[in-house]
Amino acid sequence: MNKGQSLSAEQRNKTILSIVLGIICVIYVLPVLTVVLNSFKVNTYVKTDTFALPKGEMWAGFQNFIKGMTFGNYPFWKSVVYSAAITILSTGLILLFTSMAAWYIARVNSIVCKAIYYLCVFSMVVPFQMVMFTLSKTADRLQLNTPWTIPIVYLGFGAGLAIFMFVGFVKSIPLEIEEAASIDGCGPLRTYFLVVFPMLKPTMISVGILEIMWVWNDYLLPYLVLDINKYRTIPIHIQYLKGSYGTVDLGATMALILLSIIPVIIFYLACQKHIIKGVAAGAVKG
Repeated sequence: MNKGQSLSAEQRNKTILSIVLGIICVIYVLPVLTVVLNSFKVNTYVKTDTFALPKGEMWAGFQNFIKGMTFGNYPFWKSVVYSAAITILSTGLILLFTSMAAWYIARVNSIVCKAIYYLCVFSMVVPFQMVMFTLSKTADRLQLNTPWTIPIVYLGFGAGLAIFMFVGFVKSIPLEIEEAASIDGCGPLRTYFLVVFPMLKPTMISVGILEIMWVWNDYLLPYLVLDINKYRTIPIHIQYLKGSYGTVDLGATMALILLSIIPVIIFYLACQKHIIKGVAAGAVKG
């Protein structure tokens, strides 16, 4: 086989791979596109013409958005505030405490640290359904059933992945940098916040994006732990878009789903370049 035939075969393989990946991309985007289309349709056409363009008598304009935000006696803005507060507090706690714990685990080579690390890694494979009833009872006893205290519960569940990624990245940082800071008179806290913390930026952004997407869209944990008569996150608010006899306004539901995913999509697109960089950096050493 000559060089021209080799290049032709390589180009053909790349073309086939591009087509396959393009089809996979369309499959992944289709549910989001369906939500966008149906959020502007009259409710009666959401079921009958799910994939049709919203035009003519199907077009509902922004009525679905208005109806979804004003439905019932629970204000939608309160759900937005609670979701934002829980997401910001939970992500902040996870980033701060797990990065500090990962730094200690990576630098202190002891049996206890190794045991803690492997326990955190093991927690990633434990299904939430195995502990959800015990967790809800424990949260009630410890009064962790408010939007201001439930981030402590999220800290426990989000620690596994975060510590796994942070430990890998910290091990790639030369120890001599921290030793130089120690010689200059920095204690452990100053060494962490002035030297280590700024170097963790790529992994911080990656972990932050993953945790924000998880907490913002989470339905089951807030539903089990929070008092849903007082505190409703956006997913819980959407679940209660029911009329008489359990009828659901699918148009309004799709509209609120679209509103709920827009902030996460914007944040993801703004920070996506850091995800692969942070994941790769955290996987240098295990």
